Amino acid sequence: MKKNILTLLVLLSSFSFVYAQKTISEGTICYAIQIKNSAKQTNVDSATSTIYLKGGSVRTDMINSLGNETTIYDSKAGNATILKQYSGQKLMITLTKENWDKKFARYNGIVFKPTAEVKTIAGYKCKKAIAQLSDSTSFSVYYTSDLNVFNKDYDPIFKSLPGLPIQYEFERGPLLFSYTLSSLDQSPVPAAKFEIPKSGYRVMTYDESQQKKN
Repeated sequence: MKKNILTLLVLLSSFSFVYAQKTISEGTICYAIQIKNSAKQTNVDSATSTIYLKGGSVRTDMINSLGNETTIYDSKAGNATILKQYSGQKLMITLTKENWDKKFARYNGIVFKPTAEVKTIAGYKCKKAIAQLSDSTSFSVYYTSDLNVFNKDYDPIFKSLPGLPIQYEFERGPLLFSYTLSSLDQSPVPAAKFEIPKSGYRVMTYDESQQKKN
């Protein structure tokens, strides 16, 4: 009898946790980004990142003082399109599933190690975790376990994070990028947000864009 009661309590506890965590299947998530010189810790620029979610479709708009970049990703098919607008030039880069996986290969096997640190950011109670990458680099992330994204493929970096990232930072070359959640809106997102432009852009494949960098 006691064993049955204990089992029931465990099930109820798990049931309560599932329903305590709110799942985002559609909506808009915005982050404010501070860009610093990582050596001098001086502000270099600021930017915004806006993520639109609708089922298996994901759109991310990155806007800074130099221009803007949009990534439209179909998580069901695995392919993506990147639209870049800088210095009056408009470029469209197409990515296959293999290209997409290659682009984010660095984050394969990423592990989020929890810490005891907890603080409130943007009104959310957040836990701190250290993200360990397979190349031995790491970065910190504060996340809330009260929220999660239904489509875990929305961001390959945070696919295994048990919640929504609220604040995080990472280095890219000499620059330090610090992201902080600025707003969250779960209103329906128009399907037109995920449509690929049919004209107005110079089109190239992902492999061609990589060769251009070299």
